[in-house]
Amino acid sequence: MRGMLQFTMDLFEGLGSTPAPAAAPPRRPRKKAPAPVPPAAPAPSPVGPVDPRPAVPLADTLTLANFTHPQATREVVLGSARVAYEFKRGQRKTIGFLVGAEGLSVRAPRWVTLRDVDAAVREKADWILRKLAETQQRNARVEATRIAWEDGAEFPFLGELVVIRLDPKHGFASVGGTLDPAVEGGGPRTLRLAVAQNAAPSQIRDAAQAWLMRQARKLFIERLDHFAPLLGVSWQKLSLSNAATRWGSASADGSIRLNWRLIHFRLPVIDYVVAHELAHLRVMDHSHRFWETVESVVPDYGVLRQQLKDEAVPRWG
Repeated sequence: MRGMLQFTMDLFEGLGSTPAPAAAPPRRPRKKAPAPVPPAAPAPSPVGPVDPRPAVPLADTLTLANFTHPQATREVVLGSARVAYEFKRGQRKTIGFLVGAEGLSVRAPRWVTLRDVDAAVREKADWILRKLAETQQRNARVEATRIAWEDGAEFPFLGELVVIRLDPKHGFASVGGTLDPAVEGGGPRTLRLAVAQNAAPSQIRDAAQAWLMRQARKLFIERLDHFAPLLGVSWQKLSLSNAATRWGSASADGSIRLNWRLIHFRLPVIDYVVAHELAHLRVMDHSHRFWETVESVVPDYGVLRQQLKDEAVPRWG
């Protein structure tokens, strides 16, 4: 508040102020003052009347963007944004910052004062605001991709659009559905699911997910078998995950976990994640040596990694 008051005073300081008056000259005999001449009327403006309204309403300049974590316990104003963040203490040595789908979370050691926490948040203001804005934009893109589970629903499969058609007359007993061949002209391919026309949205969603997970497992195994010899490693077990914020993980015993939703992306992006996890079987950290290992089999991993971050995955509602 003190900073805002100081800003206000600085903004209006000098308005209506006048310089100190000069010293009065010697008095002379008083003469009769001439009759005052009325001021001339102002010349008309060649560009029309002047709009008395300000260019930007003052209220608009004071409006703050809001970023509020649902478990927020502290609040701070950073630049033009009000940030309400989740704050917790724990067994750690430094103050940590995490910007996720829900907003900003701050973790601090038990011995750090709240004043130091506030100072650290302000010091990271540029990074925090940038990440909050990026996350907000990403969430908006994801929300725009929410799938309406019905006949004609669409979603990407290996980077290409697929449209669902409910086709209960076909058995598809072993696989639950089938993907029609690509059509001429580049239109979306048709995924035919053995689901009744009056099926509930959840039934259609479950049938589509089951088909996608089968395709994901088959493809992931193929890509693991392709990259493992190139990296000189051996994987032992594949598990499919449904994590909200993690695409994969690797354990020292050769176990690999991959998010089945990767099947929405193009094959080069999937290859990057597969190579990333296999590289951890050689280097169990993210050191320079690790990224060199990834680069040895996926030279453009940086571009693919960014695509993985930028592209919105369909929201399964």
